[in-house]
Amino acid sequence: MKCKVDKSTLTGTISCPPNKSYSHRAIFLAALSNGKSTLRNVLLSRDTLATVNACKAFGAKIEINDSTVVVESNGKITPQDLEIDASNSGTTIRISTAIASLSDKMITLTGDASLKKRPMQPLLDALKQLGVQCTSTDGKPPVTVKGRADGGITRISGSISSQFISALLISGPKMKNGITLEIDGDLVSKPYLDSTIATMKKFGVTVNAISPYKKYNVSNQEYKATEFVVPSDFSSMALLLSAAVLLGENMSIDASLGDLPQGDREILSYLEKLGVKINVGEKITIVSPKLLNGGRFDLSNNPDLLPPMAILALKTSKPIEIYNVKHARFKETDRIAILAKELAKIGIGITEKEDGLILESPKVLKSAELESSEDHRLFMAFSIAGMFVGNCTVTDPDSVDVSYPTFVEDMRRIGAKITV
Repeated sequence: MKCKVDKSTLTGTISCPPNKSYSHRAIFLAALSNGKSTLRNVLLSRDTLATVNACKAFGAKIEINDSTVVVESNGKITPQDLEIDASNSGTTIRISTAIASLSDKMITLTGDASLKKRPMQPLLDALKQLGVQCTSTDGKPPVTVKGRADGGITRISGSISSQFISALLISGPKMKNGITLEIDGDLVSKPYLDSTIATMKKFGVTVNAISPYKKYNVSNQEYKATEFVVPSDFSSMALLLSAAVLLGENMSIDASLGDLPQGDREILSYLEKLGVKINVGEKITIVSPKLLNGGRFDLSNNPDLLPPMAILALKTSKPIEIYNVKHARFKETDRIAILAKELAKIGIGITEKEDGLILESPKVLKSAELESSEDHRLFMAFSIAGMFVGNCTVTDPDSVDVSYPTFVEDMRRIGAKITV
């Protein structure tokens, strides 16, 4: 399926969806808690529904009413299904793999064609050090796991994904001996680990940071059922802000920011560096210059900002350089390679590097067909770029159900010319 995208001006207020990462974490932790948890403002998307189904497979009872999710559990892993389909969700399969190690049953975890290309070996190696039996297909899903993990000391590389570390920390309190986790090399996406630890604290579990981002200890503890409110998602908001910069005219974003850490909140400081004035009040509004400043941006801690930052090269006076984001090659797709190939079609000057991109504004804008490769963030970014250029098509609109199911209709409501 494809979308036709024409030149658009966006006016009015758009609501930012709830945070996907916190929705995942809250559902998992509620399923590990003893009692009934009420989770509000939950993002219900293909990814988070995969987490709901995984937690049901682990024995939790879950009811969904609009954006409220009620999770009831006895705090034990009692598998109801020995195969978990994580669909397209890396977060789901990685955290579920660690939780599966708490059972003495053989559990298989799999997903769609994209997920079957994503790395799992570092997590499986760390679980093996804890005595868990693991198998995989060349280090990728499907994987099988059989515990029960008693805990202890394990080491893991931090260079591919912080989700591996989050998965181990989340399962650690349920291990008889707790877990001591040593991280080799530089950890990528550090703020996502901060998000995990903050959510665990809300559910009554304390993580001891012996050396932040290098060594952690979690003792055997009980998760406590709680009420949890999911904040708005800065990963999605970054795309909406980029749309406001490129296409906005009196456009505002409605969001509930909360006090929980989000690495992608850095989009605000990045935009200010580019010359955008941002007002964060009841609603978020921006004033954008005719041409942006350009600059160098280290996205090691916030790789999901790569697509919205890249399309801003459409109106920059100097190059935008994005670096330290090699781990974006291991997302749903190789986002560096695809952005380089597709944005060149519309005239952006591109230099692809192993760990990022250098982007220069187009001398001439060109209409094109942009292939998003079934990647939700690329589809949204390419749609916004297409509205700036005009007369473009963008593939795979269905991909947005991963993180922002109402993206097309929400954008249309404020003036986007998108025809599916």
